[in-house]
Amino acid sequence: MSQEISEKNGNNGSSKAEGVNLVKDSVVAEQVRHQMRVIRQGAAELIGEEELEQKITRSILTGNPLTIKFGMDPSAPDIHLGHAVALRKLKQMQDLGHTVVIVIGDFTGKIGDPTGRSKGRKAMTDSEVLLNAQTYQEQIFHILNRDRTQVRYNGEWLEMLNLNEVLKLASTITVARMMERDDFQRRFRGGVPIGLHEFFYPLLQAYDSLELKADLELGGLDQTFNVLMGRSLQKDWGQEPQAALFMPLLEGIDGVEKMSKSLGNYIGVYESASEMFTKVMQVPDKLIVKYFELTTDIMPEDLDKIKEQLADGVNPKDCKLLLARAVTSLYHSAEECEAAEAFFREAYTNKGVPEQVESLPVVLEKGTLHDCVRPLISAGVVASGAEFRRLVSQGGVRKNGIQVTILEEAIQTGDILKVGKRKFVRVELC
Repeated sequence: MSQEISEKNGNNGSSKAEGVNLVKDSVVAEQVRHQMRVIRQGAAELIGEEELEQKITRSILTGNPLTIKFGMDPSAPDIHLGHAVALRKLKQMQDLGHTVVIVIGDFTGKIGDPTGRSKGRKAMTDSEVLLNAQTYQEQIFHILNRDRTQVRYNGEWLEMLNLNEVLKLASTITVARMMERDDFQRRFRGGVPIGLHEFFYPLLQAYDSLELKADLELGGLDQTFNVLMGRSLQKDWGQEPQAALFMPLLEGIDGVEKMSKSLGNYIGVYESASEMFTKVMQVPDKLIVKYFELTTDIMPEDLDKIKEQLADGVNPKDCKLLLARAVTSLYHSAEECEAAEAFFREAYTNKGVPEQVESLPVVLEKGTLHDCVRPLISAGVVASGAEFRRLVSQGGVRKNGIQVTILEEAIQTGDILKVGKRKFVRVELC
């Protein structure tokens, strides 16, 4: 009898252990699915998906974070939301518990990357590289979590390579493979010289992945060749190959062209809350979901709800208000966001004149709008006097809510000018 009881207890213990393992496996599987959804959301392409799932599973079970590589040449961009697409995705992966390694190309930056150009990109000096790298770091930590970010300079390891190691590295790729790069093909067909040293650019970027033992590399679609070369080199050297995640380009608020400062269709990361909120509200309805995917930290489950609302015929403006709040709150305080929304409603929904408007110092000469032309140009409100005169002639300028038709319109301290669709200034006569 005691033996039967012992056997029964043993079986129960085994069944309980199996049940615990099943629950554990189920929980891990759900965590993996969630992480993969977050990583894939908004991405243009993910290569090595099955391998990445295995890496994430191992990371969850061991508690060891993945190493996410993001390489950049320190060209010091003034970041707008288009630049921030990759940084937002990196931030999402940090929130999942992984470590981001920003690789500053201080060594490769001195070679120059010919990506998409008719001629090779001009190589930078040591001082330019260091100055730009400093500026870039100040900007990226406006988005990324410092505690989960490592900043490395690839000169740390690339400058240590001896000639034998460089030749071994070069032997891993053929000239034919290198000429698969679109920009090299275009330059070759167009008779534009290609320096032999330029072939080393993608190869050395690939070596960065080898050095870091990267689990995943994030890049834009214009970096496909370089990122995949890192994956290939890791395989050749016996490492687990990194997954490759490519993010799409973000259209500007015109809904047509890529976001660009030169085209004036950008939303700057350092713009005021009211300017940012107002610009997001200019985004075309067709891009609402894409902007949620690429410019916010929205979770996939919450994005599903937005998609359902739009499919059910909800007013797109309501979803756009949620978008404007989400974007603005990433870069400004709660108080600034509330003021920005109040500014928008007063200026555009209620067609009134907002109270919080930036001052425009104006030297009094004629006492008319003529005096405002130069200050408006200096403040970046208009590009030229010709543009301002055109706006006046077309009814695009208002003073205190009333349309202005001539440059001889009198002005005084406290007058609020609305220039174009979304720019307000308060005149302060000097």
